[in-house]
Amino acid sequence: MENNKITHILVGVDDSADALTAFQYAMHRAKEEQCKLTIVSILENDDMNIFQALDKDYVHGQRADLEKHIEKYRQLALEAGIKQVNAVVAEGDPGDTIVHDVIPAVEPDLLIVGAKSKQGISKHFGSQAAYMAKYAPISVLVVR
Repeated sequence: MENNKITHILVGVDDSADALTAFQYAMHRAKEEQCKLTIVSILENDDMNIFQALDKDYVHGQRADLEKHIEKYRQLALEAGIKQVNAVVAEGDPGDTIVHDVIPAVEPDLLIVGAKSKQGISKHFGSQAAYMAKYAPISVLVVR
């Protein structure tokens, strides 16, 4: 990131209200700064019971559904006038996967995430947003 200019924004999405707000903010910022936008969503393996996790068809179906869903986000960003929009689906713990896998792979300048996730346990035992803000190697903007 030269001269503190943002050239690439990564935004994490799920279906929580805060994530949707983060997505809207990321679109606004990407359009305003004329930069690349990458949208990421994480398929959380711990949401599956043991039988679902062992069923390759179930996992593939879940991933395919998530890929279709994130493509809708990508289309919204393109329709908003953002010229470069990518979508990424990864698997694992959202905070850990974004910090250790997604950020090094896509090399954004800024990560934008919602303050709360859609999953219940992370709301009570330390948020994914707090983890990413603490451990991400780039600036993190947490949106409420």
